[in-house]
Amino acid sequence: MQSMTLEQLRASARTGGVSGVTLRGDGGGFLVEIATRSGQDAFLAKARSTEPRRFGNPTSALTVLRDVGIVVTTLDATHWIPGHKAMSHSRQSRAQALRSAHEAAAYNQWLAAEIQAAIDDPRPSLAHDEVMAEMDAQIDAHLAAPSPSASA
Repeated sequence: MQSMTLEQLRASARTGGVSGVTLRGDGGGFLVEIATRSGQDAFLAKARSTEPRRFGNPTSALTVLRDVGIVVTTLDATHWIPGHKAMSHSRQSRAQALRSAHEAAAYNQWLAAEIQAAIDDPRPSLAHDEVMAEMDAQIDAHLAAPSPSASA
């Protein structure tokens, strides 16, 4: 079975390419199956993948279909299990993405404060070459010093 994005469904419905839609129960959610006039049946897929778009609530699916212009559908609740709500992989990925975004925002806030503190520092600035020469001298002194294990 083919997959179809919401935009493709909208275009097919507008041009008369959709012969019917079934809202099919699947576990704790619903999938939208699309019968096309060309005989190439499809299911409604997520926007950026070929994975079926799953609706936890049939009202949500009906709202989307109505917005597309499809007002007559068939409901098949044969494989629907009310109360069976498994967290999908996409929800887990989304939760991780949000955690990462919050961590990134906190880091950006900290970094901006550090930069502003450096800008506001009243001490005179040092030239890059001067800092690098001082660091090279510290590294050379460290490498020239005897290691602690050598004196034992």
